[in-house]
Amino acid sequence: MREVLRFEHPADRVLRHFFQRNAKLGQRDRALIAETVFATLRRLVWLRWLAPDDGDNARRLLALSLKRVLGLSGRALEGLLKPTDREWLAGVSGGEAAPASAAADLPAWAWTRLTAAHGEAWALAFGRAMQQAAPLDLRVNSYRMRRDEALTRLQADGLEAAATPLSPIGIRLAHKVALQDHALFRDGSVEVQDEGSQLLGLLVGARRGEHIADFCAGAGGKTLLLAAQMRDSGQVYALDVSEKRLAQLSPRLKRAGASNVQPQRIADEDDAKLGKLAGKLDRVLVDAPCSGLGTLRRNPDLKFRQSEAGLAELTAKQARILVAASRLVKPGGVLVYGTCSPLLEENRQVVDDFLAARADFHVDPAGAALTKACPDLPMALAGAETLQLAPHEHGTDGFFGIRMIRAGA
Repeated sequence: MREVLRFEHPADRVLRHFFQRNAKLGQRDRALIAETVFATLRRLVWLRWLAPDDGDNARRLLALSLKRVLGLSGRALEGLLKPTDREWLAGVSGGEAAPASAAADLPAWAWTRLTAAHGEAWALAFGRAMQQAAPLDLRVNSYRMRRDEALTRLQADGLEAAATPLSPIGIRLAHKVALQDHALFRDGSVEVQDEGSQLLGLLVGARRGEHIADFCAGAGGKTLLLAAQMRDSGQVYALDVSEKRLAQLSPRLKRAGASNVQPQRIADEDDAKLGKLAGKLDRVLVDAPCSGLGTLRRNPDLKFRQSEAGLAELTAKQARILVAASRLVKPGGVLVYGTCSPLLEENRQVVDDFLAARADFHVDPAGAALTKACPDLPMALAGAETLQLAPHEHGTDGFFGIRMIRAGA
């Protein structure tokens, strides 16, 4: 926990390295350690409010988390604590109501922006939803298998699985499982992907035979979705600045049976290699690098590894990436911009600035376009101009998506 609290590296990476150094730990111990660390991170703002003088004391924060968050009794903790720590823990009060930002467990900079954009009630509900662990969502490889068939297979194997309510290609598992050992995962019939991420990919509206770019492809979750929607025809260009992330895509492509994807590393958004694609692509998806505040259920440490200064750098980068990606769209083509963030600065403001400078692009209502792929969308989403998802409203990660059309042709 001391290493995690430095926030120099993602918490899951710190845990992975810790387990590598402590290879003799069993699965139950590993699960307990990981659960306790992530539970503490999800409530760290509140825990630090409860114990302001000990906010960086990893041992005491863990003790407080085990008692107040995970519900262990003082007697259960007694053998783990030094006498001075037991006395300290007994003296931590909790009768006073926490301020709303601490109850939401959001740092001040994020709380201020979310309340200004969405109101205090929304921000509080958002923050509380982020204190829960995310479900395990799967995306069915529609090129290989129908969802009902995958559901039947999973349920026959004793897994508690149900169709996701919004995405027509999603499955939600009630419990975390070692999915990498399941036959459907090994043969590429299913992939792990949050339902919100699936909806952002479906917003692109990929069709057979088209030429499409996933501009910030990363490890390729949405790339694989696009390839499946195109029935392994046409061409998907998986573009990213990270060779390491793109390397993770190669085995996934092989497993999924996708032969219509061309991974390509670019130096930056102005890489000369992009010139050959300029004005030639039917659709371009920009899942922009962002603060990641929409994924706090999975990555609670992000709210401490981001800052106001970092946000300003991100929004400048997002603007540059959107402009660069727009150059690849042919007249009449589609440009989709998305983030896993609820912050206006990373979403609508970036797009509005872009549209103010580019009269040849206009917004195409996201709800109407998405309903073609997702007929069960609730009215609030089906009638919306932009895709805006949040865990307390939709049970997904927090995603934003907007769809634009380039004039002409």
